[in-house]
Amino acid sequence: MRILSIDTSAIASAALVSAVPHEGRPGAGITVDASFATEDTRSHAEVLAPGIAALFADPLVEGPALDAIVVGVGPGPFTGLRSGIAMARTLSFVWGVPLHGMMSLDALAKDVLGAGYQVEDLSTGQLHPDRDFVIATDARRKEVYWARYSWDATLLEGPHVGPASEVPPLPVYGMGAGIYKEVLEANGATVDPAFAAAQPRAESLGLMAMGNLLLGRPLLDSTPLYLRESDAKVPGPRKRAL
Repeated sequence: MRILSIDTSAIASAALVSAVPHEGRPGAGITVDASFATEDTRSHAEVLAPGIAALFADPLVEGPALDAIVVGVGPGPFTGLRSGIAMARTLSFVWGVPLHGMMSLDALAKDVLGAGYQVEDLSTGQLHPDRDFVIATDARRKEVYWARYSWDATLLEGPHVGPASEVPPLPVYGMGAGIYKEVLEANGATVDPAFAAAQPRAESLGLMAMGNLLLGRPLLDSTPLYLRESDAKVPGPRKRAL
């Protein structure tokens, strides 16, 4: 099985992920074949298409041979999120490949799980396998997108958007934690500096999606999770001058 994963909820990124199923060990043969990511948060549309094309030796042949395309559906800003979802929908239609969605915060939850941070008390070094944690990313407007996970990266609550002061007093990971470190810590949360600039990436999203697909677990559709209304408004009728 081979999938293309795309995420533009924060930065523009894409990855090709392959799996050779092992009996009784669904995730044992999952590998990332190629990936790209840019740290620029304002040029998604310009860099995404060439970045994806560069992942393939021959996109016209390899694209239609994919088993699925997975796209991060946010939460994230309107413009960036639309770029990735529109690209995924277009490629799915042109190549005739099934399209699935995944919440972008899940990618960071997988990174935290893989690093082992979610079970370690930063002050004592003791392991707490029953400890929940929070993923928080920058939502601008002095707010964060956040969701609460169990120690094994199972989603428990969210996603939400709001001020950092509303985040539960738990370990918090992601760029939202780094930006609002003082607010979070004043509210009883803990922030690990090593994980305070992390953003969702397609590589981690693809690895998590592949594991779910191999296990037969349903994924989301490609409906974006904007969580709040757009700043752009349809203008009302013109006022009469007289």
